[in-house]
This record gives sequence, C-alpha cells and structure tokens, in this order.
Amino acid sequence: MDWGTELWDQYDIIERHTQSGLELVEKYVKFVKERTEIEQNYAKQLRNLSKKYNLKRGSKDEPDCRFSSYQSFLEVLNEMNDYAGQRELIAENMMMNICIELTKYLQDLKQERKTYLSEAKKAQQSLESTYKQLDSSKKRFEREWREAERAAQNAEKTDQDINATKADVEKAKQQAHMRAHVAEECKNDYAAQLQKFNKEQNTFYFNDMPLIFNKLQDMDEKRVRKLAQGYSLFSDTEKHVMPIIGKCLEGITKAGTNVNERNDSMAVIEQNKSGFERPGDLEFEDYSQGINRASSDSSLGTPKGPMDLLGKNRSKNFWLFSKKSKLSPSTHPPFSTPPAPSPANGPPSPKFGRDPLSYCLKEINKTVKPRISSFRTLRRSKFTPERTTPTVTEDFAHLPPEQRRKRLQQKLEEIAKELQKEVDQSEALGKMKDVYEKNPQMGDPASLASQISQTSQNIERLRGELNKYETWLAEAGGRGDTLRYRSHTFNNNGAHDVYSPDGAHSDESTPDASQAIYAEFDDDFEEEELTAPIGKCTAMYNFPGASEGTISMQEGEVLAVVEEDKGDGWTRVRRNNGDEGYIPTSYVAITLNK
Repeated sequence: MDWGTELWDQYDIIERHTQSGLELVEKYVKFVKERTEIEQNYAKQLRNLSKKYNLKRGSKDEPDCRFSSYQSFLEVLNEMNDYAGQRELIAENMMMNICIELTKYLQDLKQERKTYLSEAKKAQQSLESTYKQLDSSKKRFEREWREAERAAQNAEKTDQDINATKADVEKAKQQAHMRAHVAEECKNDYAAQLQKFNKEQNTFYFNDMPLIFNKLQDMDEKRVRKLAQGYSLFSDTEKHVMPIIGKCLEGITKAGTNVNERNDSMAVIEQNKSGFERPGDLEFEDYSQGINRASSDSSLGTPKGPMDLLGKNRSKNFWLFSKKSKLSPSTHPPFSTPPAPSPANGPPSPKFGRDPLSYCLKEINKTVKPRISSFRTLRRSKFTPERTTPTVTEDFAHLPPEQRRKRLQQKLEEIAKELQKEVDQSEALGKMKDVYEKNPQMGDPASLASQISQTSQNIERLRGELNKYETWLAEAGGRGDTLRYRSHTFNNNGAHDVYSPDGAHSDESTPDASQAIYAEFDDDFEEEELTAPIGKCTAMYNFPGASEGTISMQEGEVLAVVEEDKGDGWTRVRRNNGDEGYIPTSYVAITLNK
C-alpha cells in the first residue's frame, strides 16, 4: 500500500503530515540542544566544585597532605574532574552526532519536500489550464449551435413567407448553412479539447500525482528512520562513555579503600615527634633532719615541689597538654637528671651537720631551680607575660630534636640538588668552551668566562652551605646522606678538574679529537631541552589523536608522563622516540614517581 494509490485525493492531508514530521525533527533537535546545555553546565559546576576543594599548588607540601585520607580526597576530586570531562564529551558527541547531523538532514528534507510539492502544483495547474480550455470550447460550441439553430429557423421562416423575395430566401439559407458549419467546427474543437482533458486528467490522477505522493512517502519514511537513529544515538552516546565513567567511579571507590587510619596515625607521630624524654619522678628530699621545729615555721618553708615554687602560674596546665606548644631555644637541657636517691632515714651529710641552713638552700638551688628553669624554658610562651614567640634560627635550633633533624636533612637534600644542578651547568659550559675553542666560527670562548666564574662561585657557596648543614645535622645526632655529585672547575687552559665531595680533585683528560664534536654539542643541548618524566601511564583505551597538539595511543601502550593534568582533563606524555603530545587523562592509568 502506498500514498499514491490509497491517498490519491488527500493532497492537503499529505502536505500537512509531511510538514508536521519536519516540525517534529526540529523539536527533537531543540530538545537535544537543551540537553547538551544541561550536560555542559553540569560538567562546569563539577569542575568548579573540584577546583574549589582542591589544594592550591603552594599548599601541596603541607603536613596534612601526607595523610592517606587527604590523598584519597584529592583522588576523589581528580576522579570527579575526569567524570566532568566525560559529561562534556557526552554533550559534545550529542551536539555533533545528533544536532548538527539532523539539522543538515532537515534542510535537505525541506528542499526535497519543496521540490515535490512544486511538481504537484505544476501538474495541477496544467490540468486546470486544460480544463479551462475545455470549458471555453464547450461554451463556444453551445453558443454557436444555438446561433445555427436560430439561423435555420429564420431561413425556414423566410422560405415560407410569401412576401419574401427569392434573394431573401437564398440569403437566409446561406446564413443558416454558414452558422451550421461554424457550429460543427466548434463541436469538433470541443470534442478534441474534451479528449485532451480526459487524457491529461488520467495522467494526473494515475501517473503524476501518485508518483509525487510516493516520493513524499519515501521522504517521510527516511525522515522517520533518521529520527529513530537520533533517538538511539541519544542513548548510545552516553553508553559509549559509561565504561570510562565506571572507571572514574571505581577510582573513587579505590580512593576510599586506600585510606589507612593506622598509617595516618604513624604519620602524625612522624611529623610531630619532638624527641624529648619524659620528665622523671621528683624525689623526696628530707630537709627536716637537724632543723628545729621553730625553723620549719619560719619564712623559708619546706618546698613541696617545683609547681609550688612557680607561684601564681601553678594553677595553669602542664605545658605538654596546652594548645600552643611553641618551643624556645634554651641553653639548659629539657629536664635535669634527678640526683641519686638517699635513704629516707639514713645518716645526714657531713655538710648538713655543719651548716644545715646553707645545705638546704644549696640543695634547693641544685634540684628544684633547674627543674623550674626547664619548665619555664619549654613553656616560655605561656609562663612569661610577654608571650614571646620563638626565634627562627638558621640551624633550626628552635625546633624539637626530632623535627630539627628532619628539617636539616630536608635542607641538605635541597642544597645537594641545587649543587648538582650547578655542577651539571658547569659541565655543559665546559663542553661549550671546548667546542668554541676547537671551532671558533661557532662562538667566542671568552664570552663564557663570566658564566663559568658565576657557576664556580655558586658551587663554592653551595659547598659551604652543605658542609655547614652537615655539621649541624651531626650535632643533632643525624646522618647526612646527601646526593652524590661531581663539580667541575676550569683552569686557565680551558680544561676542567673533577672534584669529589670531600674536596679532592683529579685532572680529567681532554676529549678525543676523533669524536663528532658537532653531534656531541647538539646532543647535550637537546638533552637539556627535554623535560624529565615525572611518571608513566598505561593506555586503557585507544585514542586517535586527530586534534592539533594531541598524540595517538593504543590500548595497553606505556607512555612517559611529562606534565600533570592542570584541571582541563589533558595530560602531556612522551613516547620513547621523543614524540610528545596531550591525551585525555581519563583514558590512561597514571603512576607518578615517588
């Protein structure tokens, strides 16, 4: 069944139906556009939310960031950022595969429909024109036939009139004959026009219009099929990224399982351990032996302990449990070693027998006051009215022993890295100077003198700082395991000496003249231009890398990570052959170097 056969007389219905179908396509395109806007706004809000709660670049070195709970939270934020990227990908694919495609197809459908309706209108106008000619021929034939009848009646009447002359009769007959001839011609013309119209009408209703209606039917069915594909793409577009979204959600779940409360507790200990020993028990010191009862009631009194001698500060909490535990440097040890105990009822000291009062005062000064001094030293910020803050010193002496050792070790590593960098630069300058001396056309060796001198000064300065911090670390009871390095200085002849960390040096032979100087020169600087990888990644999906700045990859391929994701969903990587480019972060599993 087709429209040309069954709906041959429903031109207006077919016209309205096809127009309604085009309007449905337009409505669906508008619906998908609004859906993409929702996805884009959703992704934007997710990215802003992730950025809002993500740590700033400067705060990534804070102590709290070492805890697994904080690291897992950062992983959750990163996974949410990748999830937002997938929502953006859904919006982009819907816009490209549905909205843009259907919009182009809709324009073609409108043009095709317009062509078919124009053909139908021309066929209808042609049939109407033929009908008008038929009607005109019919009316003329009717008019001429009546005139012929009147002329025949007039001729017959004239022939029967006795008063009419022979000429009048002859004239009336000729007039009737002429009218009859004209009427016969009109009759033949009418018959021809009628035959022509019937033929065209048959062609119109059995050939032309059915063909046009069938074309419109095919066009409408193609529209329906295309619209059905758009409905399917609406779902398939999201299904396509569901595996990656699932990976993001699995990453969030994994971040939750990676939290280790025991390790976090150990990290708190590692970060905040002071290294101080716990205070020992205060000993009972009996000063009453050999002293009269009257003396005990005097203004001296018997000290009951260091906290009694602190006066008005004795009501305050012990320093270990206060909220602020800043330590100030002191020349006294944290706690004085308690004196050796003596029997409670044992014999008194000979000195005590000679001068009981002076002995008591001396013992108080020896035992109680050092403890009071110790407490005041460790709790100076609370016990003194000025509430002074500890002075930060270069050797970190203001820190507890354990924290001081860690900070000194960290400072040593930083200096060693900086020193290694200066040594590498010194080596590069030495090679450049050798190349310039052997190939003067490439540059003037004297132009490097200032850079070489500055680099040598930096090396000497860093060596001094390294030795200074190693000495402080040794005093703090630590071990200075710094990075090994080689430093180069230059003599007057342009040769460079190799220094070991302990200061000894040995002459290094000049490069072999047979080596490819230009190749060595280029290779050295190419190596300096390349960024050191910060990790590696494994591709979980294929990526074509068709856009500018991107790089293609195959599933399972291992690449070096050069630059982390800056929050835009892209990571910079490098192949072994040196090719670099960006890839979607959510397409790979990244492992950064420790």
